[in-house]
Amino acid sequence: MSAERQAKNIGGQFSLPREVLVDLYRRMLAVRLFEDKVHESFQEGLVYGTTHLCQGQEAVSAGATATLIDGDYLTYTYRGHGQCIARGMDMEGAFAEIFGRATGVSGGLGGSMHLTDMELGLIGSFAIVGAGLPVAAGAAMTCQYEDRGNVAMTFFGDGSTNIGAFHETMNLAVVWNLPILFICENNLYGEYSPILSTTPYEDIARRAEAYAMPSEIVDGNDAEAVYLSVSAHVERAREGGGPAFIECKTYRYKGHSRSDPAKYRPDGELDEWQKRDPIELFRSKLVTQGVMTEEEAGTMHDEIKAETAEAARAAASAPFPEVRDLSKETYAELSL
Repeated sequence: MSAERQAKNIGGQFSLPREVLVDLYRRMLAVRLFEDKVHESFQEGLVYGTTHLCQGQEAVSAGATATLIDGDYLTYTYRGHGQCIARGMDMEGAFAEIFGRATGVSGGLGGSMHLTDMELGLIGSFAIVGAGLPVAAGAAMTCQYEDRGNVAMTFFGDGSTNIGAFHETMNLAVVWNLPILFICENNLYGEYSPILSTTPYEDIARRAEAYAMPSEIVDGNDAEAVYLSVSAHVERAREGGGPAFIECKTYRYKGHSRSDPAKYRPDGELDEWQKRDPIELFRSKLVTQGVMTEEEAGTMHDEIKAETAEAARAAASAPFPEVRDLSKETYAELSL
């Protein structure tokens, strides 16, 4: 779905309560400002290695994570900062991890591609394409066994749907009726490859048909649309209705990674999608429909920006990890 086609689909009145709408906007702002600061920090030499940023895709993270409760689980990709921040990961801890500092959420040992927080159900991002899907299925089995109404949610890109682990996990999820949500962030590119050069069609949700799995295609630049779609399938899964597949049509503004200038994109494509910026469109609609004033929206932006800057500053001043026996990070001690 092109940006132009999506533009024709947005509009109308909000159908969610004010507090939910404001929360969605706050989550999107937090993700955008965090990623902008990561980009800035990389240029300052604070990030070792590379980063994979998600500016442009914030509505997916915000809309999907807003449907979750305590005890739910998530897996996500190396482009997973958005899911972590939208879920509520401490910004200072996230920055510290990306900067390789001891105060990071994984002790500075995981870096940008491995943000984790078990207390929030953020059980891991995966540098291997498609690797998070079977892990999320395992988490869904835990939810099913414990029978507390929890679900697992796994985020992945369009390229992951060509991986064997995707198909195996989809099949087992249906056969075992697992409470798991498959959230595909279809941003039209698998690393540097346009979707139609690797996949026979643009509507990835068609793949769910082969597994008799409920599916839906939503505007991934509309946080309310994502929330409404995901929440309906989440509630169904909580009640024992099994898995669902939601394809979110969206677009990443940056290249695949910090070493990628994205010269493979057609001229004008980025400009077209930026006209449908998920945050700007949502803010405009919030103001137009009287949910927030321009002043309130501006104040929220400034507060989150200041919080982000302070978190990055504190993280950059934290110590690096000490040389240690890595077996302590790999094996648990057993008391017999």
